[in-house]
Amino acid sequence: MALGIDLGSARAPCDLAARSAVRLLPAAVVVAAAAPQVPSAVSLVVNVRPAGPRALLAELASLGDVQALYDEARRRQEAGLLPGGVEVVPAARTVLFDGLDDVAAFAAQLRAWAPRPSARRAGSRAEIPVVYDGEDLAFVADCWGVRTDEVGDAHTSLLHEVAFIGFSPGFAYLTGLPDAWRVPRLERPRPAVPAGAVGLADEFTGIYPRRSPGGWRLIGRCEVAMWDPARVPPSLLSPGDVVRFVAVRR
Repeated sequence: MALGIDLGSARAPCDLAARSAVRLLPAAVVVAAAAPQVPSAVSLVVNVRPAGPRALLAELASLGDVQALYDEARRRQEAGLLPGGVEVVPAARTVLFDGLDDVAAFAAQLRAWAPRPSARRAGSRAEIPVVYDGEDLAFVADCWGVRTDEVGDAHTSLLHEVAFIGFSPGFAYLTGLPDAWRVPRLERPRPAVPAGAVGLADEFTGIYPRRSPGGWRLIGRCEVAMWDPARVPPSLLSPGDVVRFVAVRR
């Protein structure tokens, strides 16, 4: 059985407020403790604003609220209560609705939505092999209070979920790290990060789909194509998908 790592001895380099200890527990228990609470059946929308003639941007208070509203929108599309041609795009604290016929009418309807506790659903499942040899492996190990060769064990013990796609096409922001495992971004982004690099930033894990600048803490690399224009859909991962990383040695 895979085990979580005891982070009670995590040290100063992360310098984050949330340093609650994670005891040595089966990985499934650690994952359950890190899962977002299911929202109650009340409106989650903090503010709405037009984003062009046929689009609306809903602002929310937390990533958990974003996920709940996104799932409610998908449920309504499947039930025929929201036109299938409306594109729903989640981000860290917003959800964009694009392709609306009447933006003002939809804004009024949206404020009345009350996502149900059953709305949170998982999408497809994927396993992604990773070589844990990133440039920031030692920094992350120091933050977590573990050896460098234990970072991969800790990271692969968790289930991760795609919250949204952002930054560049195919760049999935995956949640699943407990609060005590968060690490800060680089103070100065690297001018170039290779495609396939696996990094951590705050509460997220991400995989760079192509060579680009980036400020995430790099812990490894993979050879999976995250974005392929010839593939349908071109992005390997979509919001709601569940990912488990698998350590491989090279």
